[in-house]
Amino acid sequence: MNYAFSCAVLGCCLSPQHSFAAGVTCVMTMGHGTPDNMNWAGLLQNLLFLVHLRQIMCGSVRFSIPEEQEPGILTGSLSKHFPPPYQLLTQEYLWMDKNRGNFYTTEQKMDREALCPEETKAEECIILHNAIVGPSRDLIQFPVIIEDINDNAPHFENSEIHLRVSEDVTAGTSFLLDAKAHDRDIGRNGKVQYHLEGSGEFFSLTVDEESFITLVVQTALDRETQEQYQMALVASDCGSDPLSATATLIVTVTDVNDNCPSFSSDSPRSVTIPGDSPKNMVVAQVTATDPDSGPNAAIVYSLSPKVSEQAKKLFSLDSLTGYIRLTQDLQSDNSEELVLKVLASGHHCPPADTQVTVTVLPKANQEPTIKIGFIAEHQNQTMVLPENQPPTVLAVLELEGDSSFKGSSLAIEGEVPFTLSLQNGKYLLSTSKPLDYEMKSEHHISVVVHRRSAEGSVIAPTRHVIRVLVVDVNDNAPQFLHSHYQLEVEENNQPGMSLLRVSASDADSGYNGRVTYRLDKHTSTIFNIDPATGQLSVSASLDREQQYVHTLTVFARDSGSPALESVATVSIRVVDQNDNAPVFLTQHFIFFIPENVAQFAQVGRVGVTDPDEGKNGNTELHVVNNSEPFVVDNTQGTLRTTTNLDRETEDRYELYLLARDHGHPVSLTSTARVTIFVEDINDNQPKVILPNSNFSCLTVSPETMAGTMITKIYAIDEDSGLNSEITYTVVAQEPAHNGSPFRVDSRSGNITLAQRLVGNNLGMHHLFIMVSDGGKPAPLHTTVWVNLLVNESMEPCQLDSAPTWTGPADLLVQNLSKAPICEVEESATRYAQLTLLVGLGMLLASICLLVVTAVLYLKQRRRRPPQKNEIPLRLKDKYYSDD
Repeated sequence: MNYAFSCAVLGCCLSPQHSFAAGVTCVMTMGHGTPDNMNWAGLLQNLLFLVHLRQIMCGSVRFSIPEEQEPGILTGSLSKHFPPPYQLLTQEYLWMDKNRGNFYTTEQKMDREALCPEETKAEECIILHNAIVGPSRDLIQFPVIIEDINDNAPHFENSEIHLRVSEDVTAGTSFLLDAKAHDRDIGRNGKVQYHLEGSGEFFSLTVDEESFITLVVQTALDRETQEQYQMALVASDCGSDPLSATATLIVTVTDVNDNCPSFSSDSPRSVTIPGDSPKNMVVAQVTATDPDSGPNAAIVYSLSPKVSEQAKKLFSLDSLTGYIRLTQDLQSDNSEELVLKVLASGHHCPPADTQVTVTVLPKANQEPTIKIGFIAEHQNQTMVLPENQPPTVLAVLELEGDSSFKGSSLAIEGEVPFTLSLQNGKYLLSTSKPLDYEMKSEHHISVVVHRRSAEGSVIAPTRHVIRVLVVDVNDNAPQFLHSHYQLEVEENNQPGMSLLRVSASDADSGYNGRVTYRLDKHTSTIFNIDPATGQLSVSASLDREQQYVHTLTVFARDSGSPALESVATVSIRVVDQNDNAPVFLTQHFIFFIPENVAQFAQVGRVGVTDPDEGKNGNTELHVVNNSEPFVVDNTQGTLRTTTNLDRETEDRYELYLLARDHGHPVSLTSTARVTIFVEDINDNQPKVILPNSNFSCLTVSPETMAGTMITKIYAIDEDSGLNSEITYTVVAQEPAHNGSPFRVDSRSGNITLAQRLVGNNLGMHHLFIMVSDGGKPAPLHTTVWVNLLVNESMEPCQLDSAPTWTGPADLLVQNLSKAPICEVEESATRYAQLTLLVGLGMLLASICLLVVTAVLYLKQRRRRPPQKNEIPLRLKDKYYSDD
């Protein structure tokens, strides 16, 4: 069975002000067995390790770092305390250089207030880190103290602080404010001081040692002068770069009863009423005011006890409103005056008084009437006038009534667009300016009759109301809420989709204000608008690639006569969707490139387009079959080589390009075929196949007929075209003193016997042949020795050593310059002509000569032995390829 041992180290004192406990647990597998065979040496070793760890933790290995440091800041180093290597086990906030022991801050910043939320006001915030150090891989634990910086401003729990103060408080009175600000920093960074802004000369602030805030009243307050004071309570910390917070302090001055009622100057002093006035008619209203508020401003009206009994029977006074009313119907045939003394009483105040004189007129003095002579159109005593008319006379008003009234006159009450003008004892009622139906469709003209009695006292005025209706005309065009509407619609929308609703209003009424909508006649037929609601819709799918912005002109027209209309524009931006795959300029690119181009040379431009926009239209090209030596340069849209090319190894490449856009949510692709032909350059010398070496030798019988082909030189060139066209030239021959009886065809390489062999032709003949290609600008060459032995024995020919060229080296160049391709072609032409002439001569020979020639030929064939050393003329099959 397995045994485990655990141990703990606790209580390591780091500083006089702060203690922390660190625990280390060690688990050691003891192996299989019983307690009798436990590994006591291992147990002892772990105990010693724990003692060593405790010594490390309780030592002077500690580091400090300000909070909120940027990444990569050097915090400390273990190199002064422990040997390398080093490995930091906790790398959330620090990372360590394993060779130097330096540790630095990471991307995750250390916030002291977040790491030590319960100890934000403590002296130290400590984070423990574990590391493995030294060659022996010792486990250590060391503290990192997070030092505070001033990164937290003071904070008020409430942004507004309300305080109610009575207006009768004396200067120097203090009020405790429950508005303490909190700062999560420590030390000077967390110490808060306060001051007031905008308090003027009325208030000041004091703060005691325990940070209790007290508001002090500096001068006497008067609610009736100023009811509320608003100021800023500013809390600032004591950091090197102080941070502050502000709360609004609102002081409301509460009322005390320090004012008494008084009658206002406009309260009536006298009033005249007719002798037949009805019961409950309002005679007058007295008004008193108290600057206080609430219950302190309550006023009670009453009649003075000194008022006559007759007045008390005729009149009543409302104690709350001050209205004076008749208590009964009047039937008075005589004039009389009644004096009413009215009292206004407040709480704990002496009453204020005023006097109202009421004059009662005899009932025979009836109030005058107004006779109206209508000039404008009217219906049921109501005048009807179209709007926008210039100042117009509406009616003639004439005052009729009892002749006992003197100084009667008519006047219009209030601010109305009408005037009265007196002419010959009559009044002309006119409009003072054009009337606007949209401003006001109905006017009530209050005509007041001012009168005096025969005795000269003022009689209460009477009023007559004249009604004027304004008729609407179509003088307002519809008005759109916006002159220009803008919206975005994704392409490929559903047909019939609603776009937006335009709205126009018309200030006119009835048909004049009824609005209908239409589109400009040049608008595309796919757009429709509801004539009644202004709902705009599209009947087909939009395609951004065909048109990315649609501008519509919308008309709003009323139903008036003549009709008025206004215009608004609607701009519809079609938002792109990834609905188009990349398109190559051609589905099959064909390029030609010389085989000697440098690595990464440009092969050609592979054009691809994507009509979408943004990422949907950004394309990227790749070679599908990556085994080919080509790559796409996406920055320039070209195809480039990745290695050197060799036409003789590969003369044509077939590959496919994949174009992919960066569309969302799915990218689209397309492919194109690319064929690359590698053009030949003259980079290969001709290779001689026959003869297979300079040691080859062929025996020629002296009896060989002239014109017989003796052997053949065959060479190949791996290039193509002119670079592979081969010519053969005899550069030198041995023996050189006698002309060689052998001729080499420059094109075919056939070696024929040019003349009949004679005695001095016996022996070895060496022909030094130069094999040249037709490359431009300079051909390439190779040489070969053709060895021919003229001998009657016809035994196999054997060379002990290859011939060597003993002539000057520049002779080769001279021979090449003297025998260009064009001259070789001319000699071949002359040879063909000569052969044709010989053939014609043979046709003209007699039959007899033909028979003799045939007999001699047969005899020669029997005498000629087989040539065992003849060079084979069969070529390798690959040189007869269709290619």
